[in-house]
Amino acid sequence: MTVGGIDLNLLVVLQALLEEGNVTRAGARVGMPQPAMSNALARLRRHYRDELLLRAGNGYTLTPLARSLLPSVHESVRLTGHAFSPADHRQPPPGDHSFALGFSDSSVTVLAGPLLRRVRALAPQVSISLRPVTPPEVDDRALLACDLLVAPTVPRPEVLWAEEVVLDRFVYVADPANPWLRDGRLSLADLAAAPHAAAQLPHGQPDPAAAALTQHGITPDVMVTTGGWLALPFLVAGTDLVAAVPERLARKVAAAAGITVIEPPFGPVEITETAWWHPMRGTDPALTWLRTTLKETAALLDPDHP
Repeated sequence: MTVGGIDLNLLVVLQALLEEGNVTRAGARVGMPQPAMSNALARLRRHYRDELLLRAGNGYTLTPLARSLLPSVHESVRLTGHAFSPADHRQPPPGDHSFALGFSDSSVTVLAGPLLRRVRALAPQVSISLRPVTPPEVDDRALLACDLLVAPTVPRPEVLWAEEVVLDRFVYVADPANPWLRDGRLSLADLAAAPHAAAQLPHGQPDPAAAALTQHGITPDVMVTTGGWLALPFLVAGTDLVAAVPERLARKVAAAAGITVIEPPFGPVEITETAWWHPMRGTDPALTWLRTTLKETAALLDPDHP
């Protein structure tokens, strides 16, 4: 099939070449022998007037043009697949399919239960293995270890193999008898003086709430750090510590932890629960169904928080 004189089969080949960065692996992925794959790469090079893949030692590296093409190629393959099979993303995978999901502690608290119930209702033959991700890191190793990784991120992602699932915002949590808490509120002065507990984020990223305090000239006095947000409401209970956590998590565990949820004095600071997948799995129909199910599940969460 051709469009504008271009063989659409080359689009799938191009995607495999760009995502694998290797002619042999790309050929195995699309089921093409080495001579046919080399011929297809030669055609693509003539079309773009660019080498696309360059030899680098025993492997290849993408040219700048090739790297710039990857997002649009990925999206084009996805849309083409939907055009020819518009209902595929709503069809559960056949047989006893199994998914491995990586969830951060806050994602488990907010999304895991509703997702498992929805998957069970739509496709009882499907099994899911949940793997904790703490702290919420997203890299090639994490993405290859699971089919889908769900974790909060700041700022919002811009790559096409990630999509926002749930918008959240930060609130503070404290023991109801915390001496810094006045009429259910914490002022900027209170947050400057109070001891804090905080989650240690990966790659040295600053806590978004702490960054908001910094903009007001306040450096929080962090006395306790954890690998995620879920432990913080339980840690501050019965102490004079305060902690900033995502609101959905805070309200989910407030009663069990025995803590109070407090509006921040510096205004809303947003955080997004995001789903990532490895680009080589971007057109997998089973994963597309799971991603659709996850988004539908998230859409049914309590719209009041936030």
